[in-house]
Amino acid sequence: MKILQVNKYHYPRGGADRYYLDLGKRLETEGHEVAYFAMQHPKNLESVWSKYFVSRVSYNEQVWRYAWKIPGRTLYSLETKRKFTRLLKDFRPDVIHLHNIYHQLSPSLLDAAAAFKIPVVMHLHDYKLVCPNHSLFTQGKVCQECLHGSYWPCIKRRCVKDSSLASLLAAGEMYLHHHLLKIYEKKVKLFISPSNFLKNILVAAGWPEEKIIVVNNAFRSDLPLPSNDERKDYFLYYGRLSQEKGIDLAIKAVIENKSLRLKIAGSGPEDDFLQTLSGEAARDGQIEFLGWKEGQALSTLIAQAQAVIIPSRWLENFPLNALEALSLGAPVIAANIGGLPEIVGDSNGILFPAEDVESLKKAMLKIINQEKIWQRAELQASARRFTPEKNSQEVLAVYQKILSK
Repeated sequence: MKILQVNKYHYPRGGADRYYLDLGKRLETEGHEVAYFAMQHPKNLESVWSKYFVSRVSYNEQVWRYAWKIPGRTLYSLETKRKFTRLLKDFRPDVIHLHNIYHQLSPSLLDAAAAFKIPVVMHLHDYKLVCPNHSLFTQGKVCQECLHGSYWPCIKRRCVKDSSLASLLAAGEMYLHHHLLKIYEKKVKLFISPSNFLKNILVAAGWPEEKIIVVNNAFRSDLPLPSNDERKDYFLYYGRLSQEKGIDLAIKAVIENKSLRLKIAGSGPEDDFLQTLSGEAARDGQIEFLGWKEGQALSTLIAQAQAVIIPSRWLENFPLNALEALSLGAPVIAANIGGLPEIVGDSNGILFPAEDVESLKKAMLKIINQEKIWQRAELQASARRFTPEKNSQEVLAVYQKILSK
């Protein structure tokens, strides 16, 4: 089968980008011919398809250089449509699989796909179909005010970068794409949702249930083995350091009990705030900030932890860090929110009410005091529901479904 994978970034910037790259690699290994379409970026992996990639635009770095491009990329990019058309002419895929295309690519490529009558599958890595800022989270809280198609609350609350202009543009994008053009509704044959939770959100917002197929995310197939998996006395948070991730809740839980230790591996906008919040606990070594970790160093940190903590206050979809932890034999303590209960349960961890520091602390103490014990093999077995091989086979089944139509 000839498959065209499409994503804004062609390097592992985040979970969605890593998934797009991993899936493409697996499909190639299984004998399929795979092409890629993305945006030019200095961090991109090498690709024979890069000559088709659209020029770079950034919303975070040197924005003044790209300001004239931003409205077009957000609303409807003629450059994207032109370059995508060239790729379709040259590659002639059987199916197109979209990942994150918003803002850096734009849905103008859907019109090119329709002109060639090539069926499109879209992978939903976030809530962008129903939320202008794609997270259902603003000003420190879960928000679902835009679910039913009125995007004025986004402008009123300045939900995008706390900017009136950026929020106005994002709301305008939603009105154009979903109310006027209905471009996703008309030109995407099937949507893939990683969790039942996300599917239910979309159905409640009016998207047709029969067009949304749940295919759970997979843990990474290239995670290196830990150098030593002997359990140590710490809990681990790893990932982005940002408000919606709730790391401050884990810090408060640890500060309240001197027998608990926490290692934090990651970087992000909350780094300075979290270090200040940790205060004396950080100075005494009870809380350690390790910076960004990856590869074997990260695998070892995960495998040796008493548990990986996911204390999110936003509606996590189907986070890869929970799957990675289980695949390496670490239990997970997670907020009972979003898609997390579809991964974590009594057999492999503990769920606690979101935002509840006391319940989080009690969960950590249950593990330290050995009131809750799991064998490593038992935890790894629970991760086998989410193997990369199972994921790619289910994705291929979605392709076959739309091709059979």
